Amino acid sequence: MPLLFSYGTLQQPEVQRANYGRLLDGAPDALVGYRLEALAITDPEIVRVSGKAVHTIARYTGDPSDRIEGIRFELTEAELAATDRYEVDAYARADVILESGAHAFVYVGLDRA
Repeated sequence: MPLLFSYGTLQQPEVQRANYGRLLDGAPDALVGYRLEALAITDPEIVRVSGKAVHTIARYTGDPSDRIEGIRFELTEAELAATDRYEVDAYARADVILESGAHAFVYVGLDRA
């Protein structure tokens, strides 16, 4: 089963229920070499589900002192596909190695996917 690292709205119970029909089990982890920036969301459905018009987006810096804390979740392939539909066009799915050493997918800024 694929792993997904979330640093934002995918940690919210209402977003998980809307996208997966269930709550996810996860473990704390971190993404090193990235920093967070604000991202305005214009898709009304995403704003409705998340309750937020501004999300965060991870931007690659390569600086080992930059670190984003979040949660590592185990998903099914169908749930990963649902996540692809949830994330807006500014995000790209990237395969990364987390601080724990686990390989996971994460949605990051398109400039460094």
